[in-house]
Amino acid sequence: MSSALSPKVQNQIAMLQQMQQQMQTIGAQKAQYEMAVREAKRATEELTDVPDDAPVFMSVGTVMMEKKKEAVLKNLTEKIETLELRIKSLEKQETLLSGKFEQLQAQIKQALEGKSPGAS
Repeated sequence: MSSALSPKVQNQIAMLQQMQQQMQTIGAQKAQYEMAVREAKRATEELTDVPDDAPVFMSVGTVMMEKKKEAVLKNLTEKIETLELRIKSLEKQETLLSGKFEQLQAQIKQALEGKSPGAS
């Protein structure tokens, strides 16, 4: 049946599938960032109960380093802020892509239902 579809509709369907993949990728990235934010917030909460003079360790690449509590808290706060900005950016992309997706889906549906001959 796909051979009966016009090249324009076939192209639109391919674009729709590509948009769907992009939306899935954005969703996965967003979930990853949200999880990292939850972990950083939990670490921040745990650190508030630790005395200021207690040894605090932070992972730097593959090495654990002793740092001052306030430096670790500052680092975690910056990490949370950065991740939250990335999440907002992904949400904007998601909204924009979702709108385009629905619009293209409606065009394809109209083209398949209408089947206006000679239209290109």
